[in-house]
Amino acid sequence: MDTAAVEVVDLVKRYGTTTAVSGLTFSARRGAVTALLGPNGAGKTSTIEICEGFRRADGGRVRVLGLDPVADAGALKPRVGVMPQSGGVPTGARAGEWLRLMASFHARPVDPGLLLERLGLTSAARTPFRRLSGGQQQRLSLACAVVGRPELVFLDEPTAGLDPQARMATWDLVSALRAAGVAVILTTHHMEEAERLSDHVVIIDRGAVVAEGTPAELTGSRREVCFSTAAPVDADALLSTLPPGSRVGSARAAGDRHEYVIGTEDPEQLGPEFLATVTAWCASTGVLAEDLRVRRRTLEDVFLELTGRELRES
Repeated sequence: MDTAAVEVVDLVKRYGTTTAVSGLTFSARRGAVTALLGPNGAGKTSTIEICEGFRRADGGRVRVLGLDPVADAGALKPRVGVMPQSGGVPTGARAGEWLRLMASFHARPVDPGLLLERLGLTSAARTPFRRLSGGQQQRLSLACAVVGRPELVFLDEPTAGLDPQARMATWDLVSALRAAGVAVILTTHHMEEAERLSDHVVIIDRGAVVAEGTPAELTGSRREVCFSTAAPVDADALLSTLPPGSRVGSARAAGDRHEYVIGTEDPEQLGPEFLATVTAWCASTGVLAEDLRVRRRTLEDVFLELTGRELRES
């Protein structure tokens, strides 16, 4: 159980003159949830498809459950579950019949009826895949990925398009997989999901790892003061009243609202006196600070700091 479920060392993948993955190295433990995060075009999909055996690497070394995902594909398929972001099920297949067919390929499958019930699909068991809602299609794909009791599961955006109830059911299933000793590789754009479910997070950008660690290690103990105003404030003037090592930044401007984030190198400074200084400055300058709060830095904050805030085209 101490050996890695997935080992990726110096992985390279090119498409013509474009290098999608450039020397990527990370590992995923057995019995743990590993989140692979990155903006669009970062190389996540190429990496996952190589690990799944659907693409060949142009360089580096990949081992899945100790085996080569291409050369040993026959031995790996019964041991690995794959949930693609979309597709994978014939459009005319009925949900229940398809899941039972998937179960028949395995020696010790989970009862398909129980899976349908757990994922809220019992009433849709006789519905063709093309007539399922987007969320139902996602949940059926998840059921197909886990029905064979795999040792390792790849989940690509498992909660995309799901309502809150279905998202919670999916999170519960992922937690149950971990408790059963299954390794889970998760890709998601929901940072809250990654922070809540993951034991280990790997953030990649432009085909390389830019940070990795547990969610707690990545977010650290740093706290920040946040507030919003109807009009922009003089950040430099506010900063001049704060202890050395402080910083004032503008988080975003939404409509006619402006949000500010105040941080400090020493988390112990963010106490009552620090808050009193901020509120006193706002009062003296006629600024109404709304929604004033102290919050811990989130995984989304770390992600944006490392990968930037600009939109990606791909």
